[in-house]
Amino acid sequence: MAETRSLEARTPAERPLSPHLQIYRPMLTMMMSIAHRITGFALYFGTLLLAWWLIAAVSPNGYARFQWFAGSWIGRLILFGYTWALIHHMLGGIRHLIWDTGRGFGPSEREWLAAANLIGSIAITLILWIFVLLTMGGS
Repeated sequence: MAETRSLEARTPAERPLSPHLQIYRPMLTMMMSIAHRITGFALYFGTLLLAWWLIAAVSPNGYARFQWFAGSWIGRLILFGYTWALIHHMLGGIRHLIWDTGRGFGPSEREWLAAANLIGSIAITLILWIFVLLTMGGS
C-alpha cells in the first residue's frame, strides 16, 4: 500500500493544480487589473519625457528640440498615451482605495467600478486634450 501511494504522488496531475487563465472567463475587472499594471509600467517611460522636458528647459536649443519632438505627430501621440496612462492609473488607484475601505466588492459593483475607470480615463483624457489644444492654440 505504501508503494502505491508513492507511485501516485509521482504521477503528474491531468488538470492544473490551481486555477489560471484557461479556467477563468476574461472579465472587465481582470482586464482593468492588467491595464493598471501596464499603465504603471508605461509611466516609467513617461517620466523620462518629463525629465527631458525639465532638463531641456535649461537651454534654448535643448528646449527647441524638445518642443519640436512634442509638436510632431509621434510626439503628440506619445504624450496623448502618457496622459491617458497617467489618468487611467490614477483612477485605478482610486478604485483600489475604495476597495481598501471594504466597499465595492459585489459582482455588479466591481464591474461598475472597472467600467467607470475605463470610460472615465478616456473621457478625462479627451476633455483635457481638447481644453489644452483650444486654450494653447494648438492644431
